Amino acid sequence: MTCTTVGVDIAKNVFQVHYIDEETGEIVNKPIRRAKFMEHFVNRAPCLIGMEACSGAHHWARQLTKMGHQVKLMPAAFVKAFNIRNKNDAADARAIWLAVQQPSKPIAVKTEVQQAMLALHRTREQLVKFRTMQINSLRGLLTEYGEVMGRGRAALDKAIPDVLARVAERLPATLIDTLREQWTGLAKLDQQIGAIERRMRMGVKEDRAVRAISDIPGVGMLTATAAVSMIGDAKVFRSGREFAAWAGLGPKQTGSGGKTNLHGISKRGDTYLRTLLIHGARSGLTHSKEPSQWLEQISKRRPPNVVIVALANKMARTIWAVLAHDRPYQRGYMSLKPAPTVALGKESTFR
Repeated sequence: MTCTTVGVDIAKNVFQVHYIDEETGEIVNKPIRRAKFMEHFVNRAPCLIGMEACSGAHHWARQLTKMGHQVKLMPAAFVKAFNIRNKNDAADARAIWLAVQQPSKPIAVKTEVQQAMLALHRTREQLVKFRTMQINSLRGLLTEYGEVMGRGRAALDKAIPDVLARVAERLPATLIDTLREQWTGLAKLDQQIGAIERRMRMGVKEDRAVRAISDIPGVGMLTATAAVSMIGDAKVFRSGREFAAWAGLGPKQTGSGGKTNLHGISKRGDTYLRTLLIHGARSGLTHSKEPSQWLEQISKRRPPNVVIVALANKMARTIWAVLAHDRPYQRGYMSLKPAPTVALGKESTFR
């Protein structure tokens, strides 16, 4: 029994597959236990397998690719358009089967090393969020007793010793001890975040692609490692413009009747990568000692935030160019297409 296209809805324990048997024409939509999933495809002829790019999808894509199958990972938002009416495993598998046959840009299957770097990024991001929550919680609790502190970690560290000393005279010791423990716990979070960043720097030394894009102004260690890991294979994108649009840095379009209106950035794609690019552009714009002529001209015509997003878009295009063409970053490099040669006959004239 052979099949050409298979839709797979992956889950924790039970997977759902949908395909059409070419020999009998029967529509097959059945569940498969996780332990039997690889056994189901090991003896099949190579076929196209579609899956949503969700948890565990890259692992299964790597395993199926080793067997000779072609795996296409798709965003869940793209698959959702093909899910009609009920939302269950059978309907999801059928929607994936329909979606994988449509022309679309697949998500590159990531290696285990790339996923490991992204896991470090997610862990660090979670710790940073928890640290911010802890700081805001301390400020909010002490505001209940009339003690208002400035925003930010530096203002908190500077003011909280005196604040705790003042409120200790009228509040229970149990609360004061708890607040002091929460404050000292911020230092432990700093140590954990610092340890993760040191491990990321070790990865920078070993990855040539990360080192190459780290030379781009505004691209630091976090942006470089996240970009290389999320892109996977840069040649999946046809151009830097397409990669920038994939990151959500392109304009959103609306229109009808042949008229197209451009609005703000679409904010599609991964929010984390887009945030790093915009923060890097803001830092590069602020600390640039020798801004380019393009940056000086656009700064005269546009507001600061618009300039920052435009610079982030340009950084994304530059990242793609360095990775796709496997060349080092060169400041002031101009990519120009050669002018077409025109054969001139005897009757050709110049005017």
